[in-house]
Amino acid sequence: MKKQILLINDMVGHSKVGMGAMMPVLSYMGHPTFNLPTALVSNTFNYGKFSVLDTTDYIRQTLPVWKQLGFSCDAICTGCMFSEEQAHLVAGYCREESARGTRVFVDPILGDGGSLYNGITSQQVKAMREMVSVADLTFPNYTEASYLTGLPFKEEGMTWEETCHMLDLLREIGCRSALITSCHIDGKPCVAGYNHENKEYFRLDYNEIPGIFHGTGDLFSAVLIGHLLNEEPLKESTRQAMDTVYRLIDRNRNIDDRYCGILVEQFLQEIG
Repeated sequence: MKKQILLINDMVGHSKVGMGAMMPVLSYMGHPTFNLPTALVSNTFNYGKFSVLDTTDYIRQTLPVWKQLGFSCDAICTGCMFSEEQAHLVAGYCREESARGTRVFVDPILGDGGSLYNGITSQQVKAMREMVSVADLTFPNYTEASYLTGLPFKEEGMTWEETCHMLDLLREIGCRSALITSCHIDGKPCVAGYNHENKEYFRLDYNEIPGIFHGTGDLFSAVLIGHLLNEEPLKESTRQAMDTVYRLIDRNRNIDDRYCGILVEQFLQEIG
């Protein structure tokens, strides 16, 4: 039986990022997918002009209704949080659902390339630490892991020993398992992880396609979670997600507007 999943993330009107990128993938993989938007966003911030409608009031009103109706899912995946209050509300809800057996996945969306995204503040970094504290699995990129742990971001990347230390610090925040994506270890691009189920540290190398493709982190999250909900091991699920994203980027490496993301509905056959 396929698992139901609730996505708590921003909904972007003109760009295949956030929930707009994740829902087609998870649905294609057979998992009924529901959503709770943390904000309605006109387009990705990289275009220079944008409009954002914070939905904290909506979340505050919606969660009690769902509790009264007895709604629940097998898993929750959280992404962008736009305020400390929002993160506190969502973290509390995740904590309650986790106690009932719901698996909680946290994508702590904060930044990339050594810097926070446009509009992200230190208060949102603090709020994201609370989200990580309730996670069964969190999967920040290297920049986000640096901000969450307080360790410096190094352009040259990390050693394996430094990577394991960063994973340990993420787990000290409260998550059970952790991945660090888009990192370089001993000069090679890879994803590093710790699986609490078998107490294993691991790294998975990959070939890097130059350039930034918006929304690929969300696609990685969706494929990863889809495989995990099929009860596949973390390391193997991570490899599947990495390979799928590589294929999608390779098929779209010449698109004109990378800010808009990959039009994933056209490439669902690539989902591994």
